[in-house]
Parts: sequence; C-alpha cells; structure tokens
Amino acid sequence: MSTVTELAASASLDFTLPQELTVIALCALTAFISHMALAVFNDGVRPFMLDFIQGRSTRPATTAVSFGLSAGFIFGLGAPMALSSGVLNPWLLFLPTDVLGLLSPKKWLAPLLGGAWGAVVVFALGGANNLAHDLPVDFLTAMQQMSTPILFLFTLFPVLAITKQFGRKWGSVAGVLELALVVMTMKLWPDMFAGALAMAVGVLMLIGLAVRRDLKQRAADRAAAIENGDPDPAEGTEAAEDPMASLFSASAARLRRYLPLFMVLGAGVCLLAQMRIFGGGEATSFLIAKGHISEAAQVDFYRVFGFIPLIATTALASGAYGIVGFTLVYPIGYLLPNPFLALVVGAAVFAVEVLALSWIGRILGRLPSVRDSSEHLRNAISDSLQLAILFGSLMAANAMGAGLGILIVGGLYLLNEAMGRPVVRMAAAPAAVIVGGILLNVLYWLDLFTPVKG
Repeated sequence: MSTVTELAASASLDFTLPQELTVIALCALTAFISHMALAVFNDGVRPFMLDFIQGRSTRPATTAVSFGLSAGFIFGLGAPMALSSGVLNPWLLFLPTDVLGLLSPKKWLAPLLGGAWGAVVVFALGGANNLAHDLPVDFLTAMQQMSTPILFLFTLFPVLAITKQFGRKWGSVAGVLELALVVMTMKLWPDMFAGALAMAVGVLMLIGLAVRRDLKQRAADRAAAIENGDPDPAEGTEAAEDPMASLFSASAARLRRYLPLFMVLGAGVCLLAQMRIFGGGEATSFLIAKGHISEAAQVDFYRVFGFIPLIATTALASGAYGIVGFTLVYPIGYLLPNPFLALVVGAAVFAVEVLALSWIGRILGRLPSVRDSSEHLRNAISDSLQLAILFGSLMAANAMGAGLGILIVGGLYLLNEAMGRPVVRMAAAPAAVIVGGILLNVLYWLDLFTPVKG
C-alpha cells in the first residue's frame, strides 16, 4: 500500500517549461527523421523501410503498416503507463511520431505534426490525469497496483532466457541463484530495488554461457578443419562474400551521411532521460516514479543486450536506424548529473553507434550463440511483462471494483483474445482497465455501483 501511495503522490504529469520544450522539440525532430526514413522507433516497422527507401512502397502504404503495428501500443500501453506512473515513455512519444513523420507528404510539415503531438502530451495529458483522479472510481490510482508485479516478475527474464537457450539444468541454477539474491537484497539492503542484483547476475550468466558455447564451437570447427586439411574456417568467413554484404555496406554508408542529425537526436533523447520525466520501459517507469534512478539505469542497461543485435541487423538490412539507437542513452541519461553533459554525451554515444554499425554486424556474424541470446532475452522480457501486466491489471481491477472490476477487465481481456487480438496482448490488459474504469464510473452515475472504499 505504501508503494501505491508513494506513486500516487508522484504521478502528476506536471512539467516545467524546459521539460515541455524538450518533449516538443524532440517529438518534432523524431517525426522529421521518420519522414526522411532515417530511423523509426517500432522494430516491427523497420524491415518495411527498405522497400519505401528504394521506392517499391508508397508513403501511404508504409504509414498504414506503421499505424497498424503501433496503435495498440500507443493507446493500450503508452498512455496507460504514463497516466499510472506519471512518467513519459517511448511508446507514447515516439510511436506516434513514427506515424506522423511517415504520414506527412512534405518535409516541412513532419516536424510541425511531431511538435504538435509533443504539445498534446505535455499539455493535455496532465489535465486528463487530474480529471481521472477526480472521478468517483479513480482507475489511475488503481492502475498503480501494476508496479509490484511488473518490477518483481521482470526480475525473472534472465532465468527464462537461460532456460530456453541452455536447458532446464542451467535454468534451475539461475532461478535458485536469483531467488537467493532477491531474498539477500531485501534483508541486507532494504532501500535497494530487490531485483537489481539478481538481474545483474542473471544477465552476466547468460552472456557468459553464450560466449563459452561460441568459443567451444569455434575451437571444435578449427580442430576439425586442421584434421581434414581444410582452410581455417575463420579465414574462410573473412574471405567469403556474404550476399547481404553490399546491402549492409550501403545502408551503413547512408546512415553515416546523416551523422550530425543522429548526434542531435542522441543529444535530445539523452537530455530527456536526464530530466527524470521519462522511462525507457515498463519497469523503468515505475522505478523512476519511485526515485530509484540507479536501479532504473541498471534495468535499461540489461535491456540493451537484448536489442543491439536486432537493431543493428535491421538497420543494416533496411537503411533505417532506431529512433533511440541501441537504447544505451537511456541508462546513461538517467545517471548524468546535469543537462549540458547529457547533450554532449548523448551526441557522442549516437556517433559511436552509427559509426560502429558495420563492425557490430561483423562481430555478431561470428557469435551465433550471443545473437541467439539476444532473441531469447527479448522473448523472455516480453513473456515476463505480459504475465506481470495481466496480473497487475487484475489487481487494479480488484482495487477499483472488486469482483465486478475483475469480471469487466478480465472479460475484456478474454474477449480480445477470442477476437484474434485486435489489441496486442501486451497492451490489452491496461486498455481493459481504462475501459473498465470508465464503465464503472458510468454505473456509479446510474446508481448501479458503489466504489470500493480505500
């Protein structure tokens, strides 16, 4: 209960003038970059960008793809997470600017549309937040029940990734080790987020196992080649021309031509993170809302390992980078002491990322198990958060409407599943809480429902 009270006190969505201007300017910039097909935030849209860049797909068709893949996350996840935590997130800011940038028929119009969306977020969201808190059934405060399952179940994502990639034995070892570390942290360091140390050890264990497997496989391949009198397979890999190599090279060169623009983008994203009004993920948003900045940086740092291979390979294949790069500017921004340093460091980080893309692609080509670990990490993050968000949403439903609340929210979630998931699964439960909260207020006004006390 104290966690919910603490969050309720912080979830105000009131911004200072510099914060408002930063959000508006960054939304304008990201819409412009999306219009230029240089970067998009949605990883699912990036593979479609090559056809658009090469003229095989039209702007309206690409916009339709972007909207179809983004709408559920914007309204079902981005907005509810911002309203419940009081912290902005990338689904709310950058998915809409993907769509608006691609939608814009003129280059000059894209930043105007993006800036307008940023203005809507910083000026209208706070009003909607205050209005919702004044309702008889305060579903936003109830949604803060999601924080505990999200924070603690998210801790398990390294265990899931290790189990899927390396089997039950290593998964069991990782699970027991993480549980012991969580209990130890709660006992010895009660002011620290209990899952912080456990996640650190779990991610390091996953990476260590992957590197160990790759090194053993390379040694075995080399020994077999020597025994058969064949050339060293490592040299053969260097000499052989990958059919995708020319495409990758052209994409990397295209992105390097716009390096100054990417440096401005990196500076803006890092500045936003440094302002402590933005969280890069679901768990991060609640950690920042509670003032656990170093733990938030740690959580988003671990997510980087899951997204570097995905972002690097899709960027090299499509010619479009990620709006937030490898997401490394998130944790760096959280920890920096002032905004001026954030601008400089953010620009430098993006410069290094863009310049290193080709090298990263070659390295990943030699470490297949590490690439697989990235895939398993992303899937594990998704699996743990899906359960956490569903469970937290049902807790919110119980808090605002007891059994009737659970019936409505759980029923809407199940109906979405039965209808083939018109709203993506990750966003369906939070969206159901908002719809359920509105419906409970209507029932209250009709004198058919009495709000739950407390």
